[in-house]
Amino acid sequence: MQFVQDHLKEDPAQLLLRHKNVPGIDLKIAAQQIAMRQKAAKKLPFWASHPSLIFPPSISMEQCSSELTAAYKAKLVSGQTFIDLTGGFAVDTFYIGKNFKSVSYLERQQELVELAQYNLSRLLMDQEIKLSLVHGESIQFIEESQANYDVLFVDPARRGSGNQKMYQLKDLEPDVSQNWDILKAKAKVILIKASPMLDIRAALKELPEINEVHVVAVKNEVKELLFLYTGKHEPLKVVATELGSKSVQQFSFKVEEETNATVNYSLPQKFLVLPYACILKAGAFKSFAQQFGLNKLHPHTHLYTVDELTGPVHGRVFEVLEELKLDKKTLKTRFPNGKVNVLTRNYPIKPDQIKKRYKLKDGGDDYLIGCTLLDGKTAVLRCRLSQEDSYFESG
Repeated sequence: MQFVQDHLKEDPAQLLLRHKNVPGIDLKIAAQQIAMRQKAAKKLPFWASHPSLIFPPSISMEQCSSELTAAYKAKLVSGQTFIDLTGGFAVDTFYIGKNFKSVSYLERQQELVELAQYNLSRLLMDQEIKLSLVHGESIQFIEESQANYDVLFVDPARRGSGNQKMYQLKDLEPDVSQNWDILKAKAKVILIKASPMLDIRAALKELPEINEVHVVAVKNEVKELLFLYTGKHEPLKVVATELGSKSVQQFSFKVEEETNATVNYSLPQKFLVLPYACILKAGAFKSFAQQFGLNKLHPHTHLYTVDELTGPVHGRVFEVLEELKLDKKTLKTRFPNGKVNVLTRNYPIKPDQIKKRYKLKDGGDDYLIGCTLLDGKTAVLRCRLSQEDSYFESG
């Protein structure tokens, strides 16, 4: 462990080349630990700060929750007894489990069970938690178990037999929709983590009893979809959460509110608003406009506009400077160094195609935003960023 700590800032590949043999040290394992700790420094800084912890191979590090998203999940549930049916590297087990008196971890890969046993015994050393770790298959275990739990958490495996990424519920292991009645019989509350690629509406057809959907993003990139079952007979609630390094922004709505909301349309006014990615993924296209008093540019253009901002808006705000003709002469005049940021929404040409065709590179203070307007015509607007929230800060 000391060798790993002494070389944490070095390139693991270069380290292997320089050190052919170090007595008592398996250099390949040491290099892997250094590489994983370097990844963990950003994703799991609290874990990375513990010199005694051991980190898993790269694929498990990629698949595990970040510290930010795991801590968010921990705020959603509490009780006496908790089981994580798909324990993996145990990041979610640790953060969620701190809210409980009894924690059960289940994992089908023996090496991960052993790793979790080692790490959790150190991380939870000072806490009075009854911890049980089991090597086994999730559904088989839960069917055979006589125990019941306050909260059950499951993060189904999203890799196919050929290591391809899967995201539909029926393709995952375990299949929560196929085994829904079994899970309900064993827990009062069920929390499911799913791929950000999953179609929320399709998932809710398979799991119609879900009470809450949480769309969780970090630095404007959707990282997780969470489906929460509480057993309560309440209207479905959707929560879009943007986790920043220093702040949390949330937008919540009831599905029926979105269905019944009315929205006004207009041509571009002084400001354009691009909602956070989590809000768009959540499908809050009309309720977002209604809540913040915005007009929409077109039914299928998820850009909003207003002449005067009365307060903070959950999104990126641009000041509209002018409408431009998209041709080489105009662009050369406006951006002689070829630097301008390009965005499109409901526009026939993608940003990369625009940049390639007109020899543009991202940079500078200005933005070209291509979009379709309410009359069906397309437009390219030169804008400048007016408001950007703390989730874009580093750290």
